Amino acid sequence: MGWKSLDDMELAGKRVLVRIDINVPVENGLVTDATRIERIAPTVADILAKGGRPILLAHFGRPKGKVVLDLSLRVCLPALEKAFGQSVSLVETLEGAEARTSEDENASILLLENIRFYPGEEANDPEFAARIAALGDVYCNDAFSAAHRAHASTEGLAQLLPSCAGRLMQAELSALETALSTPTRPVGAVVGGAKVSTKLDLLANLVGKLDVLVIGGGMANTFLGAMGADLGASLQEPDLHDTARDIMIKAETAGCRIILPVDGRVAREFKAGAAYDMVTLDQNTVLAADQMVLDAGDAAVDVILDEFKTLKTLIWNGPLGAFEIEPFDIATMKAAKAAAHATRAGALVTVAGGGDTVAALNLAGAADDFTYISTAGGAFLEWMEGKTLPGVAALGG
Repeated sequence: MGWKSLDDMELAGKRVLVRIDINVPVENGLVTDATRIERIAPTVADILAKGGRPILLAHFGRPKGKVVLDLSLRVCLPALEKAFGQSVSLVETLEGAEARTSEDENASILLLENIRFYPGEEANDPEFAARIAALGDVYCNDAFSAAHRAHASTEGLAQLLPSCAGRLMQAELSALETALSTPTRPVGAVVGGAKVSTKLDLLANLVGKLDVLVIGGGMANTFLGAMGADLGASLQEPDLHDTARDIMIKAETAGCRIILPVDGRVAREFKAGAAYDMVTLDQNTVLAADQMVLDAGDAAVDVILDEFKTLKTLIWNGPLGAFEIEPFDIATMKAAKAAAHATRAGALVTVAGGGDTVAALNLAGAADDFTYISTAGGAFLEWMEGKTLPGVAALGG
């Protein structure tokens, strides 16, 4: 990999511009989930240990190039200071940052106010990037979750300063390389969720790289429908039946086996505790007009677990059913726990990402046992689609 890490940089006495992602959930003026903040703490600690001075760059929300007081990073200060174990000084304006001198910097860690308050950020304006670059001596990108954006603080700065990946970025890139670029085979993936349309590029890329592809959720309904099944009121995309068939042909040509649910939990109501029937799913299935497939069935889960036993590497993106409501969480919970068990036993390398995926794995109590879980959202998905991420490419990767 062509990118450098903090281990490759001389930081003593250097001002280190660190792009981080602290776009965290906030309620009533308090951070409700500090996971993203906690995950950047090792990068900040390493910079300080090497004698560097971290200057943190981050966005919060979508102010669209204007100052929006409700989107100030000030709300993150208590969580940052708790995670870092020391004070963090908020610099409210770029002009204020430019006017600071080493003599009047009391805090060892500085945080520049919401970088998206400036229109030059999302425009990746060279003059704006140059102003930011002048504040530091070294650039460290620790925000993989923003690496799919070619912004001044994710791409522009890397062109102007000696650059490296932070610890979180390093871990993310290493995990994804291990899972998809240079995996231990056989390698498989679970791809679920509501719609094929949101993951067309992902599926098209994966079938050329995987040995096994498990498709679940509403996406599976579209594939079953493409095979001829009449799935009643089930969520699917009939206009993508041709596309689904094309993906199946491409998979067969590439030697990737697609696993669709062989049975499912079928209900007439989409609500918690709804009564359901277990129905066989194949090209001959005909459901009533008001019936919906809301989860993979027990036989389908058995097939999936048998597939897991053949794999050495597993990528997971999306649930196998409507996991948010019982009893349609059963397939996702069972499969997640099985993957976690195999990982804990050292039989499987597991890498997962995506909002619904992380939520499902947490619900199953499986997240802690996965090899790596990405919180990067869009960047994780674009990497899995085989796209070049500007923030990574700028680092030389």
